[in-house]
Amino acid sequence: MADLWMRFPNGLCKALTLSYDDGVEQDAQLLDIMQKHGLKGAFNLNSGNFAPEGTVYPEGRIHRRMTEKALIELLKDSGQEVAIHAYHHGDLPGLPAAHAVWQVVRDKEALENAFGRIIRGMAYPYGTYSREFTHTLRDCGVAYARTTESTHRFDIPNDWLTLPATCHHKDPELMNLARKFAEGKPYRPQLFYLWGHSYEFEGDNNWHVMEEFAEYIGHRDDIWYATNIEIHDYVEAWRSLHISADGCRFHNPSAITLWFSVSGTVYQLKPGEDLFI
Repeated sequence: MADLWMRFPNGLCKALTLSYDDGVEQDAQLLDIMQKHGLKGAFNLNSGNFAPEGTVYPEGRIHRRMTEKALIELLKDSGQEVAIHAYHHGDLPGLPAAHAVWQVVRDKEALENAFGRIIRGMAYPYGTYSREFTHTLRDCGVAYARTTESTHRFDIPNDWLTLPATCHHKDPELMNLARKFAEGKPYRPQLFYLWGHSYEFEGDNNWHVMEEFAEYIGHRDDIWYATNIEIHDYVEAWRSLHISADGCRFHNPSAITLWFSVSGTVYQLKPGEDLFI
């Protein structure tokens, strides 16, 4: 078979996404930066820990959770993803199995009711997980679950339920990785995945880190800016592509338009279409 590679929408070779946790007040400033530079990602929320209406935080408090109403106003029509982070931010491997499941399903249900959409993404509280529990997550309707592991790589995920990131925004290699990603001319598809907590920018007095990163990496013609679940669904649709034994016939059984390259030529295949090369 000739060289065959997945390409992201419009034939692009690179994708970028973000993942930020806890639903805190600083998410509003983070969202402003993301929207300004065309970045997309997931905001991972603990619906059982929403701040009560009228909450006033003491001076100097950094971790300030938002109310449900404020988060809906901020995120519902933003084009960003809302994802599960466990109802009470419970340390899932340390809980009885039934309660760990409840933490996930209850959060999923509450967020779906609040935002009027099906929620399929997740980030593990504290980054902790067990291999056994990943099978349970799949049964709960969770498509991917992000860990706190950093790879310093741009690999396309294989195990979506133990999903690592490229790096945290505090990583001293952040801008070096960004430059490597942006300036590279890869032949295989690549994904830059950044994670963190927006309250850390206030606590560390370093909002400039995200502003510099976003200004550098944003609005590039050769990068697909997508939410976590958009990337998951695209990659899984690509993996469902039907290919003949001789590598000349292709059928797209998915509901997503797919792009791929064969020996350097990029092809587009719409849902249900066939292609002979």
